[in-house]
Amino acid sequence: MPSLKSYRLRIRSVQSTQKITKAMKMVAAAKLRRAQEQAMAARPYAEAMDSLMASLGASFKGGTGPRLLAGTGSDKVHLVIVATSDRGLCGAFNSSIVREARRLIRALMAEGKTVKVLAVGRKGRDQLRRDFAQNIVETITDLGRPRLGYGDAQKVANRVMQMFEAGEFDVATVIFNRFKSAMTQIVTRQQLIPPPPPETTATPAAVGGAVYEFEPDEGEILADLLPRNLTVQIFRALLENAASFYGSQMTAMDSATNNAGDMIRRLTLQMNRSRQASITKELIEIISGAEAV
Repeated sequence: MPSLKSYRLRIRSVQSTQKITKAMKMVAAAKLRRAQEQAMAARPYAEAMDSLMASLGASFKGGTGPRLLAGTGSDKVHLVIVATSDRGLCGAFNSSIVREARRLIRALMAEGKTVKVLAVGRKGRDQLRRDFAQNIVETITDLGRPRLGYGDAQKVANRVMQMFEAGEFDVATVIFNRFKSAMTQIVTRQQLIPPPPPETTATPAAVGGAVYEFEPDEGEILADLLPRNLTVQIFRALLENAASFYGSQMTAMDSATNNAGDMIRRLTLQMNRSRQASITKELIEIISGAEAV
């Protein structure tokens, strides 16, 4: 049976851990509110841009129009952008994204496609390189320090644009966690290049989409609008990820704090039982000695 000193040391150690997890929970809760507000504010604009690009893409068929909008006419090479965090201690936040990335990569490779992975965040890179080290072409880390901004999304979008203009892939897809609540995040897969056709339940007459008039020039507007849409969609994914990360971390640290409290109570009970057994043993020895005399 462990000694009373060892019990006290273990209790003190768990109490120190509990203080750390409680502090991390409070920090995550404070950051969650701002991250959630940013993610919610970015959704309407990003969704409107996505809908606009999908509608425009449906009007450019057969490989006509800008390559960012109509695609290359092929889907042999896929770029999978796996957006995770640089840090852990956030429950299943990173593992759920990586699980979906593995599922997509294996499905594409089973179809005979070539898959390249752009890892945004250390955790995604570390988990994916166990099985797909040869598919990872680059890793982008340290985004959002000290605060996530539009420039972080531009950094990722510029690298994607460079690869696309160099003809290194045909289709680009980003995988991230969409924030729903502090306890719930939805793994989301979004195709960025080319934009997928719009999903509609409208009548066949309305399926053709809206008619757009370009002023001053179609090529000039699309040349500016398409790269901006790519950056906006990546920025939206990063914001959703940030809110999901802090929500998942807050939940994980709350569970860790509660578990530490349960362990402290259990160890305290065991220590008290050990101390009572020791006292009882000493009393028996005293009484036995007195009776012997």
